[in-house]
Amino acid sequence: MPNSRPDPVANDSVRVSVFGKTDLGRTRDHNEDTFLVADLSTGNASLHPQVQEHGIGPRGSLFMVADGMGGAAAGELASAMAAELIYSHLRATWSTDPNPTAEQFAFRMRESVEVANSRIHDYAREHPDVRGMGTTVTVAGVFGNELYLAQIGDSRAYLVRRGVATQLTKDQSLMQRLVDAGELTEEEAERSERRNIILQALGPDPRVKVDLTWQEIRRGDLLILCSDGLSGSVKREELAELAARFPDLEALCTELVNLANQRGGPDNITAVAARFDGPGLPPPEQTEQPVYQVFTLPGQEEDEDDLMDTNGIVTTEIPAHRPIQAPRHESKVRPGFMFLALLIGTILLYLVLAS
Repeated sequence: MPNSRPDPVANDSVRVSVFGKTDLGRTRDHNEDTFLVADLSTGNASLHPQVQEHGIGPRGSLFMVADGMGGAAAGELASAMAAELIYSHLRATWSTDPNPTAEQFAFRMRESVEVANSRIHDYAREHPDVRGMGTTVTVAGVFGNELYLAQIGDSRAYLVRRGVATQLTKDQSLMQRLVDAGELTEEEAERSERRNIILQALGPDPRVKVDLTWQEIRRGDLLILCSDGLSGSVKREELAELAARFPDLEALCTELVNLANQRGGPDNITAVAARFDGPGLPPPEQTEQPVYQVFTLPGQEEDEDDLMDTNGIVTTEIPAHRPIQAPRHESKVRPGFMFLALLIGTILLYLVLAS
């Protein structure tokens, strides 16, 4: 875990180039994905030139992908609300926070996701026409030369370093749980008909457990955030190959979306690509590759311990314990299938934990 430090890297020492693209795909009639790019130091949230190329200022930068679910306009609303609520909360709290340390930045990121969940949940409860709506979210925050990730659901973050792509986030899904427990291989999970059952989303439950992780950034690192419309069609290894072939980020995002569409485009497709450079970043060492690293905030250790069984497996989500079915060709939450998803998830989790 990185040390708290009140002095972030100077504005022009670390620079980022970023582009994002979202697409309907080939089978959906509306786009439930949302992405957001923001310079938290200036308050610019857009893909205007001053944001596409900017120095990491004293309050950092923000990148986000959200994938809504719920049918009709509910999923589109949920993902848009998540992006706006997370960004606005960070602007309201972090931009004037008197304690601008890396630890406080991570805390504000987690807090913003929790606040967004509560607001989306309350909105759905007060509006029966969108009840049950929800969204995944992958939030990436850069502070100085460090990257922090707040994860809910199965959108993903990858880091391409020295020609190798590494998945930085873990899907909060039934299949990932079975892979972690040694019951399935990653290849078997990718082929499973139940690969779209997720265990958490923003909105369906009043509280969520945010998966908070971090990485040190190296010169030339490329961050890719995406919805499962991309990760379900384009393999991790292909991300690195395409990144090498298309150094221009707009061309890279376009090629990623095009490839997913060529393979059927079964879902909405979103990609955000951000490349980091500048003298404030050390070059990567010859064999250095990123790994999944949990960032533990003070006071969080006991909460995590309460979730572990004797095998060290997290057995309870807080409190999003209802598996959420996400079929490829329909809206991600279908009320008629919720009981079936719950039953399947409960049986499989019982078999894993009882084995």
